[in-house]
Amino acid sequence: MRLFLILLMFAVTAVAQSTLPGSTPLTARGDLALKMVDAINADLLQRTSDAAARRPEYWKRDYQSRAGYERSVAPNRERFRKAIGAVDKRVPFEELEYVSTTNTPAQVSEGAGYKIFAVRWPVFGGVTGAGLLLQPNSPPVARVVALPDADQSPEMLAGLAPGAQPEAQFARRLAESGCQVLIPSLIDRRDTWSGNPEIRMTNQPHREFIYRMAFEVGRHVIGYEVQKALAAVDWFERENRRRRVPIAVAGYGEGGLIALWSAAVDTRIEATLVAGYFNSRQHLWKEPIYRDVWGFLGEFGDAEIAGLIAPRALIVEAGAGPEIAGPPPETKDRKGATPNGSLAAPPRSTVEAEVARAQPFFAGLNAASQLRLVGKDGGVEGLLRGAGGAAAMKPSGPAPVDVRGSFDPAPRWRAQFEEMIAFTQELVRQSPRRREAFWATADASSPERWKESTRSHREYIWREVIGRLPDPSLPANPRARLLYDTPAFSGYEVMLDVWPKIYAYGILLVPKNIKPGERRPVVICQHGLEGRPADAADPAQDNHYYHAFAARLAEQGFVTFSPQNPYIGEDRFRVIQRKAHPLKLSLFSYILGQHQQALEWLASLPFVDPARIGFYGLSYGGKTAVRVPPLLERYALSICSADFNEWVWKTTRVDSPYSYMFTREYDMLEFDFANVVNYSDLANLMAPRPFMVERGHLDGVAPDEWVAYEFSKVRRFYDTKMNMPERARIEFFNGPHTINGKGTFEFLRQFLHWPH
Repeated sequence: MRLFLILLMFAVTAVAQSTLPGSTPLTARGDLALKMVDAINADLLQRTSDAAARRPEYWKRDYQSRAGYERSVAPNRERFRKAIGAVDKRVPFEELEYVSTTNTPAQVSEGAGYKIFAVRWPVFGGVTGAGLLLQPNSPPVARVVALPDADQSPEMLAGLAPGAQPEAQFARRLAESGCQVLIPSLIDRRDTWSGNPEIRMTNQPHREFIYRMAFEVGRHVIGYEVQKALAAVDWFERENRRRRVPIAVAGYGEGGLIALWSAAVDTRIEATLVAGYFNSRQHLWKEPIYRDVWGFLGEFGDAEIAGLIAPRALIVEAGAGPEIAGPPPETKDRKGATPNGSLAAPPRSTVEAEVARAQPFFAGLNAASQLRLVGKDGGVEGLLRGAGGAAAMKPSGPAPVDVRGSFDPAPRWRAQFEEMIAFTQELVRQSPRRREAFWATADASSPERWKESTRSHREYIWREVIGRLPDPSLPANPRARLLYDTPAFSGYEVMLDVWPKIYAYGILLVPKNIKPGERRPVVICQHGLEGRPADAADPAQDNHYYHAFAARLAEQGFVTFSPQNPYIGEDRFRVIQRKAHPLKLSLFSYILGQHQQALEWLASLPFVDPARIGFYGLSYGGKTAVRVPPLLERYALSICSADFNEWVWKTTRVDSPYSYMFTREYDMLEFDFANVVNYSDLANLMAPRPFMVERGHLDGVAPDEWVAYEFSKVRRFYDTKMNMPERARIEFFNGPHTINGKGTFEFLRQFLHWPH
């Protein structure tokens, strides 16, 4: 009988260990991490597909009059201007500057009825426009900014250099028809100067290299070039004081994008020609990353951009566009470009469909004829008609000859590229002042006032920098299965529903010595890039990064949960950012929802103390430590290991080997981050909750000096503002990119009050 009771006791214990309160058996199999990533990708594709149907909620169009319409779409225009980073005040100027040397004159050629000059003009902050002016011999019938594709030089559009067929030399054809034409040079797609020869060169297209640093300061290579076109329009306006004629823009490929977006921003442009660009943007994430615009698809498609041009003339030329397979190929010495991103000629059917979507905006203003779809090479004639019917297209004359001989546009391209870098790096240097302005309304007079007065800042960061999804919409419906059974704890693999088809999962470790009715503190133990929950939770592993820190904490009596975060699968997860950004979302939009659900579920467990849930993350998990706990009040503390540093420098600097400017981590980009927060600001949002940094001297993420500099701001804030210096702590240790688990464990014991 006694033997029977002993066996029964063991059987009951085994059953208890294989089940988890409130859960059902977990039966899902396969690689749940990659399935999670695939589910997020699929969700974003569905959201992209649904975006056009949701856009009307952003628009309140008034078709009663043109003036009323302009007023009604003004907020959309301003949001668009901000999204593309066309926000810097342009420099006023009265005249173009001729570009000449002792060996070459400013007038580089002449054609049938016009002369060609090399010119330059100011735009803003040391950034200039540069290219060619085609000046008619007679008073102009219109003034046109002609925008080449990124890989075309102004000389190609003027017929001075090979690279464009005669029928595609639309700048020359407009000049022959009596127009004054200004052709800016655009940043090209080569990788010649992308990098720093003293540090590392990359295969990033020049446009991507500018895009990366500009994105962090709320700017964009596209916005810079829109500003160049609009500076040309500024000059045309001054020229119109002497003779009033229509102002127009025309562009091909990347130039078509700049032309379309310039006209959407500036109502002074009376006619627009777009060739080789206008299309559905449903596959924007497949285009080169330098076309990535934060929140674009939520409110805009090409049809909605056309609606910002209505009722002014818009001519869309269907036909060939630039064909780009991807970035320049990697070599031994050049790597780091975003690997996905291609361009193909827009199919006529999708161009027609997008024009059809735009037609009601023009028809509503009784201007249906102002939107026209024309065939290949019909754009110039359509533009001349659209510009007030000012001129008829004239037969093309002989091609002009460049008196400079074999002119090399490379020095001009390089100068334009370096001007943008210099301007953007200056914005990086100025960003602390802009952050101060953002935080000026936060009241740090007491911990209570700080917590209350920063609610709007948290909301703004979540919505405008990270991107906010609705709160989890499904019950957690926890499913669990036993993974580990050690003398100290039981380990369960757990899956939770978050949104339809989107789930969270991880490994929960439950100490076996929890008494009935007792509630223990929890530590969320977060892995890093390409990590798995088992890296932290498996007691049989001693991964050199993690050292089974979740298992070690469980052995000390903490409940631990090691979630699977979706930064796994290399470009399989990084492309999430490509799909998410145009929807004003990011990878962390999903991570935050997963943590919301996990926290609610953990708080419901009978052996968990909801007031004592802490976070401890390594590397990308450290990146999570400054983005998730500060926004989720259920977290009682946060520990950032092997990631904390001066993040703005980390993502933008071109003079440091620690910078992501030289690597392929394109998933790190966050729009306007530098003007809103840095890591110290995010850490301060934890206050009055405790915050700690774990830092190995040999960690290659950043130098100690960056880490100490940024953390000193956190320590000062907790000391002088919160009067809680003990709640902001840093531990330096003599080691690499790894969990050290000494000062941090003490920190957890102290502030999660364990043991009692």
